[in-house]
Amino acid sequence: MKMKKFILAICSVCLVGLGSCEKGLELGPYNSATIAQAFESDSDFANAVRGMYGSALGGTYYGGSMISLPDILSDNVIVARTGRLSNLSFHEWRYTADGTWGLFATAYSGIRRANAILENIERLPAGASKENYKAEALAFRAMAHFDLVRLYGKAYTQASDTDLGVPYVTSTDATLKPSRESVKTNFSKIETDLKAAEAAIGSSNGIYRFNKAAVAALLSRVYLYEGKWQESADAATRSLALSSNPGGLADYARIWTDAVNTGVLLKLQIVDKDRITPGVEYSQSSASGVRNEYVVDHLFLQSFKANDVRTAASFRLTTFNGQPYNSIAKWFGRATGNANVTDSKVIRVAEVWLNLAESLANLGKNAEALTALNNLRKNRYTDFDAGNFAESGNALKTAIDLERRIEFAFEGHRLFDLKRKGAGISRSSRGDKADGTGTPARFLTLAATDYRLQLPLPSNELRVNSNIQQNPNY
Repeated sequence: MKMKKFILAICSVCLVGLGSCEKGLELGPYNSATIAQAFESDSDFANAVRGMYGSALGGTYYGGSMISLPDILSDNVIVARTGRLSNLSFHEWRYTADGTWGLFATAYSGIRRANAILENIERLPAGASKENYKAEALAFRAMAHFDLVRLYGKAYTQASDTDLGVPYVTSTDATLKPSRESVKTNFSKIETDLKAAEAAIGSSNGIYRFNKAAVAALLSRVYLYEGKWQESADAATRSLALSSNPGGLADYARIWTDAVNTGVLLKLQIVDKDRITPGVEYSQSSASGVRNEYVVDHLFLQSFKANDVRTAASFRLTTFNGQPYNSIAKWFGRATGNANVTDSKVIRVAEVWLNLAESLANLGKNAEALTALNNLRKNRYTDFDAGNFAESGNALKTAIDLERRIEFAFEGHRLFDLKRKGAGISRSSRGDKADGTGTPARFLTLAATDYRLQLPLPSNELRVNSNIQQNPNY
C-alpha cells in the first residue's frame, strides 16, 4: 500500500459496524460513494467521526502496539521465552525499516479520516454540532501526529531546531508527497490543533469521544513533553476542573475489567465481536496456563507495594507448563467474554494529576506539587497518611517519576517518559520466571543518544515518496 493511497486519499465512512451510507449510492459506482454523498447530513458526519475513532483500534495502534511497544522497547518488561517471541526485534532493538510500516500507516489512516471531516465541515450549518465534530477531528489529528512524532522523532527536549519529526498532513489531496517537518514544528502544529479543539469541543461528549477534559489533558501532556511547565499545569488544572476523580481504592482494579469508567477521560470501545484483543501482545490463555509474551521485570516488580491497589491489578502470579511467571494482568480482559478483550484506555485522570505534580515541581512549587501527587497516592495506597510523605526538591521529582511509572506500567508510556527526560534504557539482568531466575533479556542497555530510540521510517514509504528522509543510521 502506497503512502499517497493511505495518507491522503479520501476514505469511505461506510465502515462495517460503524454506520451505513445507503442514501444516494445508486447514483454512483456500486462500490463507492462521492464526497457529496458521504458528507450531507449531521448523521453522515457522526458516522465519519465514528470511523475516525475506529481507525485507532487497528492492531498496530491503540488496538495493540501503541499500548504494548513502548513498554516492550524499554525496561518495564522482559520477553518470556515460553511465548511466541512476538515483537522480539523491538524488544532487542533490532528493528529495520521493513518492520515499522503498520505503526506508520494506521496512524496516518486516522489522520486522513480526520482531514476528510475537516475539509467538508462547512457543509453543516453553523451551530454546536458542527463545532463539536470539527473539534473532535482536530483533537484526533493532533493525537495521531503526536504519537507519530514520539515514535519516529527525537524527544522535543532533546531535539535541535532541525531534527526531523514527521509530515504534518492536513489535506486529503492524493497527489501530495509531504516531506518531514522538524520535531519543533510538529509540536507547534499539535498545540495549535489542540487549542482550537479545546475552545470548541463539547463537555458532554462522554468518554468514548474526545471531550473538553480529555483535550485539555492531552494538551497538558504535550506541554509536559515540551518542558513548558506553566502551560502544562494550566491545562491540567482546566481538565481537573471538569473531572478530577482518578478512581478510588475500590475502583482501580475494576477500571481494567471495564466494570467502571471512573477516572477515564478517553477510551476506545471494544466488544467481543470486534475481535480486537489488545492484551494478546502481553499474553494469551491456553490449556497449559497463561502463555506470556512478556512478563514484568523482576526488579521493577519490587517497586509495587503490598498496600498499593495497583499491585494486584497490574500483574498476577500465573503458571505455564507448571512454571510460575509474573503475568501482566491489566489486559487480561473483562470478567466475562473473550480473553484479552477490554476497552483501550487512552487518557486517564491519574495522568493529569501527575502532569500537574511534575509541572509544579519543576516550577519550584513544592507544596502544591506534593498536594497534587498526594491526590493520586491517597487513591492508590490503602493506609496512605500524608504525614508520612513530605518530599521536596529532587526527592519529590523522584517520587513523581516513580508514581508515573507504576501508574502507567504496560499502558504505552514508559519509552516516551525516558526519552523526554533524556534518559537511556537500563534493564535489569533478572530472568523471566516469577522469582527472577530463568532467561534474562539479551540486550540490557541503550544509551540516551542511541539512534534506535527513534524508529526507522518504513521502507515502503521511502520507496513511494521521494520527499521522505530516513532517520540517521538506518
